[in-house]
Amino acid sequence: MAETPNYCPVYAPIFGALGCTSAIVFTCFGAAYGTAKAGVGLSAMGVLRPDLVMKAIVPIVMAGIIGIYGLVVSVLISDGLKQEMALFTGFIQLGAGLSVGLAGLAAGFAIGVVGDAGVRATAQQPRLFVGMILILIFAEVLGLYGLIVGLILNTKASGGDVKC
Repeated sequence: MAETPNYCPVYAPIFGALGCTSAIVFTCFGAAYGTAKAGVGLSAMGVLRPDLVMKAIVPIVMAGIIGIYGLVVSVLISDGLKQEMALFTGFIQLGAGLSVGLAGLAAGFAIGVVGDAGVRATAQQPRLFVGMILILIFAEVLGLYGLIVGLILNTKASGGDVKC
């Protein structure tokens, strides 16, 4: 006799919890790296041009926003965690967390590198500020893409046809 497949195993929630964790952990890694790297550049630039410090703080603020993306998705995923849930839901939640987490990690790295070099270059040539901001926007939008995919995936997590 054929056995019916178990679509709601006891270990299914671990995948949702991993998605929740990876969303916040990876985005915070990216935000921390971006903040630290851009902060080092800001400190070095501030010695030569202290009048530009407040203007050059933009990369640090942009790096911090990356962490908020992970927080949003992590809270939404945790809202959908249940003791009995479909394996499909757990996998979708894992994918949502990884998408925003890894995109945020990449965006944070890019913001950190561009922010460090950009604020140092702006200290020597102030006309480079607009170019730095444009590159930072392109780096930030990478994290936004991950947020969008994570939100879309999370809306699909409860849409499975399996009831536990």
